[in-house]
Amino acid sequence: MATLSTRNLSKFASLVPALSRIVLRPSSGTCSVSGRRWFSSEEAPKNTEELPESERKLVGENAELKKELEAVTAKTKELDDKYKRALADGENLLRRLTKQIEDAKLFGIQGFCKDLLEVADILGHATEAVPKEEISDSNPHLKNLYEGLTMTKAQLNQVFKRHGLEQVNPLNEKFNPNLHEALFQQEVQNVEPNTVVVVSKIGYKLHERCIRPALVGVSKG
Repeated sequence: MATLSTRNLSKFASLVPALSRIVLRPSSGTCSVSGRRWFSSEEAPKNTEELPESERKLVGENAELKKELEAVTAKTKELDDKYKRALADGENLLRRLTKQIEDAKLFGIQGFCKDLLEVADILGHATEAVPKEEISDSNPHLKNLYEGLTMTKAQLNQVFKRHGLEQVNPLNEKFNPNLHEALFQQEVQNVEPNTVVVVSKIGYKLHERCIRPALVGVSKG
């Protein structure tokens, strides 16, 4: 049998005080050292009353911290949702304002254009009222008047076009309720139904927006 040396005996003797404080209870699955107990995962106490005062305090603090963490997490999620909604609302508002600014730039002259349309109508009526057969060199005053009216009307149409104002003269086109206003219907041979056969008044649109519909007559179905 092996014998312990003097050195090994001294080491064992130094461990005796520590071992004396350790009590093993195999049947209960617990171990206590210097008055403290640790429980195995299978034999942990079912309620905090089985724990020492210090450990019960730690368990209570842990439960409170868990509740605070859950509350802070819920509040953070709520604030994050509010932030995202506010950000989306801000982007939508920015898009609407940008669109309104662009429309204001494009259609800010709409009222002015409508007033000028009356002038264009008067020029057109005046030009059409001049008897074409009397426009000759033998009648220079009427010829000069007609040419002046024609040039003024052409120049006005160029100004309209430069600013995005275009005529709507839909003769022989399909009736479009967005651009035309039907005054009457009439029977016309060899013409498809809902075709514009008469234009009583020319319409106008500003950048594809109708500011005055053309007054028309359409064929019956």
